[in-house]
Amino acid sequence: MRQIKACGVLVVRGNPPESFLLMRHRDRWDLPKGHVDGDETEEECARRELLEESGITAEDIDLIAGFRWVTEYEVNSKRFGEPCHKTLVIFLGRLKRDVKIVLTEHLEFRWFPWQPPHQVQPQTIDAVLAAAEQFLAGK
Repeated sequence: MRQIKACGVLVVRGNPPESFLLMRHRDRWDLPKGHVDGDETEEECARRELLEESGITAEDIDLIAGFRWVTEYEVNSKRFGEPCHKTLVIFLGRLKRDVKIVLTEHLEFRWFPWQPPHQVQPQTIDAVLAAAEQFLAGK
């Protein structure tokens, strides 16, 4: 089975977090994320996808050291036209300043209130939000 990897960023506003960013696909909410290209690192992929999908630059955000959430699951890949084993890596990023979100691949975006426990999508979104909540509580 083909192995694929995608990386993204859970973007929060405020310290402690007040809200988090999700992007709207036709049928679901999701984090800004995408597939690793060539020999780029996980962090390079996450930052590139964040810029491409939201307009948030590396200068707009601090990736919070020590947070790297990983999950693996099977997908029917539209990109490859076959079932694949997917590894998803999510970093936690805090906005340094207000930014204008620029949509390129999604229908809309929304800043959701940081009010754990969250119930958006159980497979990935809820799990990464719970992990981020636990991580930030320990800081």
